[in-house]
Amino acid sequence: MRRTFSLRTRLFALILTPLVLMAIVLGYWRFTVAQKTAWELFDRSLLAAGLAISRDVAISEGDALSPSTRSLIRDSSGGEVFYHATGPGGIYVTGYAYPPAGGARGEDPYNPVFFESDYRDEPVRVLRLTERRTIENLTGDATVTVWQRIADRRAFANQLAVWSAVLMLALLATLALVVWFGVKRGLRPLTDLEEAIEARSPNDLSIIKRAVPVETRGIVDTLNRLFAQVEASIAAHQVFISDAAHQLRNPAAAVQSMAEAARDAATEEERIRRLDELVTATRSAARVTEQLLSLDRLRHGNGDARFEVFDLNRLVEETCADLAPSILVAGKDFELNLARKPLTVRGDLVFISEAIKNLVDNAMKHGGSDLSRIWVGTEQHGTMAEVTVADDGRGLSPDMAELAFSRFSQVEPSDGSGLGLAIALSVAEQHGGTLRINPSESGASLTIVLPLSSE
Repeated sequence: MRRTFSLRTRLFALILTPLVLMAIVLGYWRFTVAQKTAWELFDRSLLAAGLAISRDVAISEGDALSPSTRSLIRDSSGGEVFYHATGPGGIYVTGYAYPPAGGARGEDPYNPVFFESDYRDEPVRVLRLTERRTIENLTGDATVTVWQRIADRRAFANQLAVWSAVLMLALLATLALVVWFGVKRGLRPLTDLEEAIEARSPNDLSIIKRAVPVETRGIVDTLNRLFAQVEASIAAHQVFISDAAHQLRNPAAAVQSMAEAARDAATEEERIRRLDELVTATRSAARVTEQLLSLDRLRHGNGDARFEVFDLNRLVEETCADLAPSILVAGKDFELNLARKPLTVRGDLVFISEAIKNLVDNAMKHGGSDLSRIWVGTEQHGTMAEVTVADDGRGLSPDMAELAFSRFSQVEPSDGSGLGLAIALSVAEQHGGTLRINPSESGASLTIVLPLSSE
């Protein structure tokens, strides 16, 4: 089962995740900068201490350091500062006896030299400062060496980084609380919308009129369109059921009446006649039922899942071959004219064949007493294939299309169900085509138009 998350959690994660990643990057950068800055500041502190010691050695001629210099050395933020001073000729003047070794002299011996070394098995940062001095009538190079433990420097830099991290975490925690409760407040209109929809009854499909944020207006508009479509579908379904019940009631009553009449027939001849009438009524009822089922399948079908590419000429020929015996037995002429080249279409073989049968059946039932000939033909016009069924019977004009194509309606009373043309129109529309009534001087002419397939 797929795990789902609330919209609030998703927004919280989407907002906070990049901020946390950025905080990690900034924290690393801040730690690096803090170490570099601390290193530079501590080097300057060493330089200041070295200059102060060199000055005091020169002023006191090596006797003592001034209180201000001692205070500078003692209060250095980089930790304890060690020093060693020698006068001209390398004579020891003051400080710790054994300074760290190392540090090569540069081109200018009087430039301060920083280097790293070991003092008492601990890594230290060392400054060596050489100046020209005169002490007790001796003139020469005086060297001051000052150094600090690197561990003290790193501890100080780490402390700065820790404080920065604590501050950043506090800001992130504050931001997380603001985002969490801010998102909740921002999603309140959606929660109100959910409560309003949940409070509706199952029969309430009216449009949603509640004010919603701009970002969710599309969802609400889609829901309103869906509600309207569902409501229209339910209404159409109810009308269909009502009409179907009305259409089936009469055949069912006729079948029952004829069955009772056959049972109570006084003579064998009358019973056989009643049974023949019963068979006719049963076939009529079965035809109405089949057409109702076809309409229902068209309304609730699974789209083009059953579509396939085929030659329309061949389908029309096979369908007419099935219809020809009953038409010829009824004493009517039946003619078929197919296009010279194949008409490749994509669709449902069963439904298209049913639509053609309905057009022929409509001609038989509504042609009247003058009907003597039925003609079926196919042809191509541009990118469309056409199947035309014409007859020389009673006639049907294009201005009667709305009445003729409506379900359960007939232009003139007959023994038909009023579903044949409605089904043919639905089949054509489902395949991206249409059904039209052609102008005709005599008889009726109807054409199913279907798009040709490019496959």
